[in-house]
Amino acid sequence: MSTDTKVHAETREQFGKGFARRLRAAGQIPAVIYGHGTEPVHVALPGHQVGLLVRRANAVLELDVDGTQQLALVKDVQRDPVHQIIEHIDLIVVQKGEKVQVEVPVVMIGESFSGTIATLDNTTVRLEVEATHIPEHVEVDIDGLEDGAHLTAGDLTLPKGAALLDERDLLIVAISVPAATVEAEEEIADDDAAEAAEQSAESVEAAAE
Repeated sequence: MSTDTKVHAETREQFGKGFARRLRAAGQIPAVIYGHGTEPVHVALPGHQVGLLVRRANAVLELDVDGTQQLALVKDVQRDPVHQIIEHIDLIVVQKGEKVQVEVPVVMIGESFSGTIATLDNTTVRLEVEATHIPEHVEVDIDGLEDGAHLTAGDLTLPKGAALLDERDLLIVAISVPAATVEAEEEIADDDAAEAAEQSAESVEAAAE
């Protein structure tokens, strides 16, 4: 584990919205640690450090709780809907080598064929991976794909040791031509057809004269 993920957690015995506000005002984040049959442990985490760490999906923190080392997976981050301040964090106890089920972001790489657009139909996939080897994201290569192409979860190249939990036919990316482009091409085709018909009619009239 990186030293960047080592976090000092202070146990707390006071609860309630008022105490939580005081914690946040002091630069700390209220959190609870649970799992593996243990009693929930309520802690306060350093706000700035943890705020940076949880930007990464499925972050695993190496906690120091009153001198006891503990790995914990960030399960849920509750934020103020207006100011986006972190109000509370749920942490699940994990162990090295243990498999966990997580949702991992999907990132498109490359560019589809000129004139097409790539729609990311599902932005995450569910994987079972080792708790200490959770990928930041899974890449899907769309380079050169043409109109009508689609990629499913089964087409993804997963990290070593990862297992797909979603159905293999889950749509991930669809390639299409924008509707506006199709309409414009149809209008051009209609105009060309009308112009050709008009020229043909003029030719017939000229021949009759």
